[in-house]
Amino acid sequence: MQTIHTINDLRQALAGQRSVALVPTMGNLHQGHLDLVAMGRRHADTVVASIFVNRLQFAPTEDFERYPRTLANDVQALTEAGCSVAFAPDERELYPEPQGFKVTPPAEIADILEGAFRPGFFTGVATVVHKLFNIVQPQVAVFGKKDYQQWLIVQRMVSQMALPITIIGAETTRATDGLALSSRNGYLSAAELAEAPQLQLAMQRIVEEHRPANQRDPSAIAASADRARATLEQRGWQVDYLTVRRRADLQMPRSSSDSLVILAAAKLGSTRLIDNLEF
Repeated sequence: MQTIHTINDLRQALAGQRSVALVPTMGNLHQGHLDLVAMGRRHADTVVASIFVNRLQFAPTEDFERYPRTLANDVQALTEAGCSVAFAPDERELYPEPQGFKVTPPAEIADILEGAFRPGFFTGVATVVHKLFNIVQPQVAVFGKKDYQQWLIVQRMVSQMALPITIIGAETTRATDGLALSSRNGYLSAAELAEAPQLQLAMQRIVEEHRPANQRDPSAIAASADRARATLEQRGWQVDYLTVRRRADLQMPRSSSDSLVILAAAKLGSTRLIDNLEF
């Protein structure tokens, strides 16, 4: 596997490649990221995993400087996973001047849920992803569905910008106890790690309550979500949101025939976890 740090070197390395898959990451990789690489290998001859901690998607109060940089370990993991190229530019390479031109997603999909709690987050995400698409020019890009709203926004961006890229959503990789794998799990104490699966269990209970189609009344589902949120808060969680939305546009359900997704974000101690479950 090659490790490349500049845009020019990457373009030279990819010249003549028949099919390229991009897996954008911020590093500090875990098995979930490596599963995205494996997905990319099934859809392209060459897989590029980018490693870049993107300042544009961090608010001033968030942990940009604290975010773990583990490049040596990441390169080793990607090599063992069969990745073709690790693209690890520094900030000056990707943003040689202040990034005045930005991609701003529509408010109706970007300023809700995560966007409501992290203003400007999805503009930062869309801008760096669009830039990476321009640099790598992949035919395929793989995104984890754990970041469900991000995955949906990237799909919309590719469609509206007429980019010749197929976006693949990979299912969330979970630990044996159901906890969604995340780089932020490393911030959890032992006691918090034992409690963390309750987030997924709370969502699973909603699914079980409304699995039959005749029990998918939107008001009843909203009541179940309210109960799940209250249960987590009684256990000491600080819940930002736990809600059921339509998969297509993340708006509130309107009928019992809607395809749905439960989306949740909550703090356990000082660590904020996100998760979702389709049903």
